[in-house]
Amino acid sequence: MCGIVGLIDFSAITSAKKAPKGIVTPELIAKMRDVMAHRGPDGAGEYVNTNHTAGFGHRRLSIIDLATSANQPMSDKSTGLTLVFNGEIYNHAELRTELTGLGIKNWQTSHSDTEVLLKAWQHWGEACLPKLRGMFAFGVWDEAKGTLTLVRDRIGVKPLYFAETNGKISFASEIKALLQTPWQTRSVNENGLFHYLSFLTVPAPETLFDGIYKLPAGSMVTFGNDSHGEIKEWWNALSAAEDEAFTPDPETAVLERLQDAVADRKVADVEVGVLLSGGVDSSTNVALFSEMGNTPVKTFCIGYDSDYDSAPNEFTPAAEVAQKFNTTHFERHLTMPEVLNFLPEMVWLQDEPIADPVCVPVYFVSEEARKQGVTVAQVGEGADELFFGYRNWRAKWWLQKLANITPAYLWRCAEKISNSLGKDHTRLHDVLARAVNKQPIFWGGVDIFTEAEKQRLLGGKLKQKFAGLTSWDIIQPYYKSYNQHTIANTAKTAGWMTWVDLRLRLPELLLMRLDKMCMGVSLEGRVPFLDHRLVSLALSLPERARMHPKKLKPLLKNIASNFLPQHIIHRRKQGFALPVHEWFFSELGTEARTTINRFVTATDLLDPTAVEVIFARQDHQKAWYILNLALWWAQYIEPKTAPTMAIKNI
Repeated sequence: MCGIVGLIDFSAITSAKKAPKGIVTPELIAKMRDVMAHRGPDGAGEYVNTNHTAGFGHRRLSIIDLATSANQPMSDKSTGLTLVFNGEIYNHAELRTELTGLGIKNWQTSHSDTEVLLKAWQHWGEACLPKLRGMFAFGVWDEAKGTLTLVRDRIGVKPLYFAETNGKISFASEIKALLQTPWQTRSVNENGLFHYLSFLTVPAPETLFDGIYKLPAGSMVTFGNDSHGEIKEWWNALSAAEDEAFTPDPETAVLERLQDAVADRKVADVEVGVLLSGGVDSSTNVALFSEMGNTPVKTFCIGYDSDYDSAPNEFTPAAEVAQKFNTTHFERHLTMPEVLNFLPEMVWLQDEPIADPVCVPVYFVSEEARKQGVTVAQVGEGADELFFGYRNWRAKWWLQKLANITPAYLWRCAEKISNSLGKDHTRLHDVLARAVNKQPIFWGGVDIFTEAEKQRLLGGKLKQKFAGLTSWDIIQPYYKSYNQHTIANTAKTAGWMTWVDLRLRLPELLLMRLDKMCMGVSLEGRVPFLDHRLVSLALSLPERARMHPKKLKPLLKNIASNFLPQHIIHRRKQGFALPVHEWFFSELGTEARTTINRFVTATDLLDPTAVEVIFARQDHQKAWYILNLALWWAQYIEPKTAPTMAIKNI
């Protein structure tokens, strides 16, 4: 696990009549690389070619093959290929054996997955990608062809950003590295801001920075002498699901793939632990992890100094699971002053707002794991999306069923009544509008400000610019793609709900928060439930196999009943949370209002009256989302001003 950067000066390559001379220097690569030192405290390396047109940088967190021979960037002089890679290839040993059998020799490392990836690309090119099991983001420079290829893993566990400026292509694991180039401007992507208000993140390929992009999950892009790359999809979960054979016994099939996924994610030359909440997902991780070894695993639970109504602690069920599986268990109790002091660091680590409050507990539980000697931690992300674990999902599933059988004129009448009552800002009005327009009711697990609320919240210029726009522009391509696959006939509404979250909420919010917060303390987070083979199997199952109209996660809970106590399996779902509501009545609320008011006054991006309404209603969750935006602006867009909360110099 690492931080990677790269810079290719195609403008020098294409304009030179003889030997090109670019602007890529070791000093610039090091500057880009070292702003992400937290991602790789164990080592640093750089590569710059002889004519200074191409350079890669790497910060290393040593996990597989700790020897210096496995350092990056890694080059093959015989082919002119250079690779810089962030992630883990879990099946690297099998691929090394296969490549050796095909005549690949002269291995320079004992068991480096980086070298396996480099030689796999050398031998198969992009055809190697379907062979890889793991999480990864990497760049390959082909000196002979003069091409740069960027690749992001199937699910999007690892992030990868890039920018194009006057024939210069830069890429990195984090946006702050791209900002080190002297030509990179800093300005707000207004279109991204509009959709951020719906999804708490900016959907790929855009970011909240104008001119900076992120590679979508399961995608790749190649840049050549013309410097303009076209993003293309190399893996699609729906197509993979259609390739799955019929499964007569879903429980056995899911358990077997989950066991394989947990085993894969134990592959490391350092200590691996588990983040444990006491819920079904993380407890299942602990159970399967523990049955595969004799040494007690270290587990970690996060909570607060008090039991808040909006975020009750889960220490008791977590401790019970830890005791059952004989883990070495650690707890961390957070206080509001700790969180308040952390917010500037959080925004700096995020690069762009990831407004889920869960970023905070993820960071601190990761910090505790690192303090206890763990370098890798397994987590439970993805289980709810695969196995229908959210109450609001069930509610929208029922609403969709109702929409499917109710005549359109009744929805139109209901919408008119809602408008006449002045209820156009409510979530129900959005449901009515979607039913009238024959759109799916479910637009993703995060659907925050209603379309009417967004129009009221935008500042004067943006209100005019985005009049009539909705975030259906983002959802429509996903919906069209889903209905073009035959799997939609069996997966139905439940399949759509999983699919849209696989495309948006998981890679750009949940997995992004995991990557940024874990790597902020140099911890690698691994996600067994999002193993691509398990994802394709789950999507291939009929709707009735994955969900129940009255029960959450029936399939996974049936599997878990083989090794977890019934009261753990069936206790009310809780999940990570932050007591935002309670803390906004004290110092956090005071700081938030001051910071938000500065932002609103200075930018004209949001309407002051609409923001004040949010505070007047004590809608503290939505105030938190705006606070994240204000802190980001202070940190990254206007760093020379004097924000209420401290910023970092980048």
